[in-house]
Amino acid sequence: MRYVVVGCGNVGMELARRWSAAGHHVLGTTTSPERVAEVGAVCADVVVLRGSDRAAVERATRDADAVVLTVSPRISRAFDARARVREYADTLTASAATAALVHPRVVFTSSVSVYGAGTGPVIDESSDLTDDTDASPRNFIAAERAVLPAGAVIRIPDVYGHPRDLDYPSRVKLAHELLGGSVPFAPDALLYRIDYRDAAAALALVVEAGLVGVYNAVPDAVVPRTNREAFGAICAAQGWPDLTYRAEIRTPVVPVSSAKLRAEGYAFTHSLIGSRSR
Repeated sequence: MRYVVVGCGNVGMELARRWSAAGHHVLGTTTSPERVAEVGAVCADVVVLRGSDRAAVERATRDADAVVLTVSPRISRAFDARARVREYADTLTASAATAALVHPRVVFTSSVSVYGAGTGPVIDESSDLTDDTDASPRNFIAAERAVLPAGAVIRIPDVYGHPRDLDYPSRVKLAHELLGGSVPFAPDALLYRIDYRDAAAALALVVEAGLVGVYNAVPDAVVPRTNREAFGAICAAQGWPDLTYRAEIRTPVVPVSSAKLRAEGYAFTHSLIGSRSR
């Protein structure tokens, strides 16, 4: 099979590595010319492009069996509400709309931020989407709509676990050093997170099984701690002040179910959750 992975970050690179090892032909894309050698180490072909460049995406995907979007907004532009507007629109909405225009089989990696804080005892794929006007959920929702109903969407939480990722104490430290301890997240949101290898495995399953529609890929065996509980514990252990939460980006405060994906045979293998009784 011939697959295109648009956006070879940690999840995209792991997906490309899996498919290349299985004997598939993988074309990977990056926006950074300096990463061509790195991406080329796991992909048969590499193209430098932005997902919003229709001509470039059309050329790259012409002979592909499926196109997977694992594009991620730059984290440096995610902390400020005004900076998020252009970054998320270009990275998410434009990339998804472009891919859907040029290829019939697109799988988009989305976010649980589309649910906002959530309602009801449990969130599943049929739950209402948020009407929050923040750039994050607004553009994830717009990108989903661009690839549906013909394609597929996988909604994931925060990704962690890659060797070059910052661990959570380092993230909190940076929030204090660079942002004055102020973060755009909500204090009562549940800190769901997925290991990058599990995220890649979920994408592989959806593509290889030819699934369409929406799937949650959220480790749901236990309910995690809230942001305030998890980050507060880190601050207390390090002797740092508590973070200030601006609640600009709302994510679920009620449990999320991934039963639909698990019913397709998927299992979370690597993801660990800091849980609490509830």
